[in-house]
Amino acid sequence: MTDFILVRHGETVWHAENRYAGRTDVPLTDRGRDQAAALATWAATASLTAVRSSPLARARLTAAPAADACGLTPRIDERLYELDFGRGEGLTRDEMRQLFPERVAAFLADPVENHLPGGEHPRHAAERAAACLTDLAREQPDGRILVVAHSTLLRLLLCHLLGIPLADYRRVFPRLHNGALTEIRLAPGRTALLSLNTPALTQAPALH
Repeated sequence: MTDFILVRHGETVWHAENRYAGRTDVPLTDRGRDQAAALATWAATASLTAVRSSPLARARLTAAPAADACGLTPRIDERLYELDFGRGEGLTRDEMRQLFPERVAAFLADPVENHLPGGEHPRHAAERAAACLTDLAREQPDGRILVVAHSTLLRLLLCHLLGIPLADYRRVFPRLHNGALTEIRLAPGRTALLSLNTPALTQAPALH
């Protein structure tokens, strides 16, 4: 079995306005960089065997200090990109309501079958992220791997792996905190959720 620590990247400059950041390369704030430093402090004693990251800068800059702290080389996997929000990219929900109100209402009722116009289908995003973890588990059947990615992608991934309907991702996992740790254990045919949204600096190190 392989343990994965799933981490949403540090806070970005779009966080305060709650803008939908999918494929846009939005920079970290000072707080986001502090969250990356806290993750690195945790990683130094976490017995990690690998670090994987989304290609987007906000994820890479969150993962890099953690990888450095434990002497690993962070690797990029394009399957960890955030969901593409299409016409919603860079907008707040209120701005979307002004531009395409009916599509936003449908999205809020079912964010999977009625995903934002022009965006990626959430089922595809969940499947590509799950394929990434499956490949990593095959490569490291006894590994402990840090994965730094994005809020919507990780919530979809959790639902997919835990057998929760994807349309419930916002209800079951309303928020993944920036820089917090969510740990799962992946074994053939089953996934266990070990922790959710644990602050990096209070997580006890692994005992091996």
